Amino acid sequence: MNILVLMVDQLNGTLFPDGPADWLHAPNLKRLAERSARFKNCYTASPLCAPGRASFMSGQLPSVTGVYDNAAEFPADLPTYAHHLRRAGYYTCLSGKMHFVGPDQMHGFEDRLTTDIYPADFGWTPDYRKPGERIDWWYHNLGSVTGAGVAEISNQMEYDDEVAFNACAKLYDLARGHDDRPWCVTVSFTHPHDPYVARKKYWDLYEDCDHLLPEIPAMDYDDHDPHSKRIFDANDWRSFDIKDDDIRKSRRAYFANISYLDDKIGEILDVLDRTRQEAAILFVSDHGDMLGERGLWFKMSMFEGSARVPLMISAPGVTPGLIEAPVSAIDVCPTLADLAGVSMEDVQPWTEGQSLIDVANGDKDRSAVAIEYAAEASYAPVVCLREGTYKYVRCHLDPDMLFDLKSDPNELTNLATDPAHAEALGDLSAKADARWDLERFDQEVRRSQARRWVVYESLRNGAYYPWDYQPLRKASERFMRNHMDLNDVEENQRFPRGE
Repeated sequence: MNILVLMVDQLNGTLFPDGPADWLHAPNLKRLAERSARFKNCYTASPLCAPGRASFMSGQLPSVTGVYDNAAEFPADLPTYAHHLRRAGYYTCLSGKMHFVGPDQMHGFEDRLTTDIYPADFGWTPDYRKPGERIDWWYHNLGSVTGAGVAEISNQMEYDDEVAFNACAKLYDLARGHDDRPWCVTVSFTHPHDPYVARKKYWDLYEDCDHLLPEIPAMDYDDHDPHSKRIFDANDWRSFDIKDDDIRKSRRAYFANISYLDDKIGEILDVLDRTRQEAAILFVSDHGDMLGERGLWFKMSMFEGSARVPLMISAPGVTPGLIEAPVSAIDVCPTLADLAGVSMEDVQPWTEGQSLIDVANGDKDRSAVAIEYAAEASYAPVVCLREGTYKYVRCHLDPDMLFDLKSDPNELTNLATDPAHAEALGDLSAKADARWDLERFDQEVRRSQARRWVVYESLRNGAYYPWDYQPLRKASERFMRNHMDLNDVEENQRFPRGE
């Protein structure tokens, strides 16, 4: 079957308890949800763009991919779902963001319709050798919050307008039938990622919204866990005075941009309907956004707002409904291969993920979901296991954290020292011991960072050849040219064909 992957950026999964929350103005996503398996507890492999996306594509965690942060190279020899599907005879195409770092800007896609929105080189490499250092020209800061409001065009709007336009044009082209292969088209947007600015038509939808302040208000800095303090410091919190009005505007713009995305997705689904193309559809985000809960913004955290993402699958053979079992974005790669009829024997050697088709149809036998973070705002890797109702977080710099998400969905009570939960702590701690050698993990991250700083600084001396993807459109093969027969052009480029 044809496959359409719809990916968004930094969409908080708690806003999708069973498809989009009722109060969100997202009619197209709500219609998609009605015919989809909806995974309430899906988690990113890493709460940051490039590592989360590399893991989503490959089905492997950052400790395997080596994509620890937003400037770590995605290895060209690591199979992705685009490789698996292309190998099986699919046409594979990407419109939009995937934050590939390194000279390979395809990773199995036969076509890319746009460049990326972020750089492909090593310039955003953090440095564990300099704990506490802020790299001001690219680190997040809270200016996205104090600067929230209305804009009719922005860097990100320009990008996503282009992503949607090219995706629709490609779907029209595929409908013409010049290529008889099944297709997998991935459309990947950068919204609702900050900065928190939105077009007025979408901003106005949330004028009377009851959700413009977070459920858990900002806490004093000293009341936060050590990793959250590092996030605050990385975000330069002391340079900004965040008022309630700033919070309301930021959240309002974020919700507005969900509605903006909903319109873009609606355009794409409308083209599918009008060209009578059938496709399995998968909707997912790379990570979430804390949206001011506890005073935290953006991602980089293991808390639910940052680590939990929406995931919906609409496909023949996939039963629509709500699935509460914890799953991971690394499961997307084998799931897409499974939907395409690729043998799992050809996929499983290269992925830790598991196909979600059986889970959607009632199989609840799942292993613990693992999450890793080793980028800015960390001084050593942070790891997490989500199993049953529990979430366990470990970093060798910090005290362990354990939360029971059933009784404490806002993760306010750390149970790691509570004797009543000693058995759960011991079980998850043992599983973490079996999975991770944190000292080795830390050493590998530090070696990678140090190597990349040498390479980046050297390549910025003298002539600079960027790795950024350059979309190629051959003007001599478009519309009408004199090596073509006009009658053939007019007939073959029409859908439906004339009589």
